[in-house]
Amino acid sequence: MSKNYRGFRGLLASAGALLALLQFDTATGAREFRVADIQEENYPTVQALRYMDHLVAQGTNGRHRIRVFHSRQLGEESQTIEQTRVGAIDMNRINVGAIGNYAPVLNVLALPFLFRSIEHLHAVIDGPIGEEILAALESSGFIGLTFYDSGARSIYTTTKPVRGIDDLKGLRLRVQQSDLMESMMRALGAEPIGLAFGQVLTALQTKLIDGAENNWPSFVSTGHHKVARFYTTTEHTMSPEVVIMSPRAWADLSADDRIVFRDAARQSSRYMREQWQSFEQRSEQEAGESGVTIFKSIDRKPFESATMPLRDAMRSDPKFRALMERIDALR
Repeated sequence: MSKNYRGFRGLLASAGALLALLQFDTATGAREFRVADIQEENYPTVQALRYMDHLVAQGTNGRHRIRVFHSRQLGEESQTIEQTRVGAIDMNRINVGAIGNYAPVLNVLALPFLFRSIEHLHAVIDGPIGEEILAALESSGFIGLTFYDSGARSIYTTTKPVRGIDDLKGLRLRVQQSDLMESMMRALGAEPIGLAFGQVLTALQTKLIDGAENNWPSFVSTGHHKVARFYTTTEHTMSPEVVIMSPRAWADLSADDRIVFRDAARQSSRYMREQWQSFEQRSEQEAGESGVTIFKSIDRKPFESATMPLRDAMRSDPKFRALMERIDALR
């Protein structure tokens, strides 16, 4: 670790301590917790975090509140993850694919073609396996509160349609800034370009990239569908979102308040899922009505076969083998 990086982390920690002091009322124990979300204001995850604030306020008689900073107001994903770990940001809603470099256990959930269906994903993250993964985040410097849905991620392009895996060869496709996501795209034959979420639209417009991959709501809410006119439902990963908290902020909560926060997080997850399905359907409809050509009848088997080495490599790691076997066996 370089001296500059250590100095940067130290600066973030100091800033986090100062912010916590400013936000904490020592007389009443009241606190406003800041949560980061890169999505726009009407996105289901943002609305779910606001619902969590409502529940926390109810459960603590107004002593604690959660202030939601949406639309990358607190920075891009790569910035907010580290700030959350050191306490400069209290909470964060983040996709597991974006945080896997920091919390390797979450890379399992981001693996391509791990889940057979959305129902399979829900069975994993809603049950004992999901609770164990959330608990395991503490060793990586985060408090895991709950999972949110994120649908299936697919590939969209500006230059030519992707009708099969061979069409990916040579394409420059944006991926999350994650080693696993870059490896996945290389396995599919494309050239991965790791970019922050907020830079993707400009990169598409300036032809820095030929396309990207994401779910329907992100494709439409960002305006990417106005530039990338081909969308292929590869559904290569169903990586969920995770709501995390800084250990520094968690330490400010009493045992009773921690129960309130965890319960509010779980209830907000159910609330988010209720919003998600209709939001996803509306986004797909809007994309089609705007003239995007959608390819649904594709053979996904070559995509799954090409990424098999990534799943095999994860399964060969003793730390993750049992977890993957349990996920595979879950019905």
